[in-house]
Amino acid sequence: MVEKVKIRIRDREYAVRGPDEREQILKVAAYVDKKLKEISGSKKGLSDDKTAILAALDIAGDYFQLIKEKEDLLTEINNRSQRLIQGLNMVLS
Repeated sequence: MVEKVKIRIRDREYAVRGPDEREQILKVAAYVDKKLKEISGSKKGLSDDKTAILAALDIAGDYFQLIKEKEDLLTEINNRSQRLIQGLNMVLS
């Protein structure tokens, strides 16, 4: 059974359930709370909806940046692996 976890975002408490471990859920909630506080602190007078949308866009930007970095790393690993294989083939031939 999935455990219910109490989280706090923008001074409001929520009970959530998810497939992740409790610590992971708390870490994600803390990250979302941090982003919301950054947005609301830098742009005074925003409605909660606009703050949430800007935070979601910021989080999505972070996500897509990490995907790009992962793809770049995988490409680099693949290129290095191919060069190593070619070098080994030359030595062994």
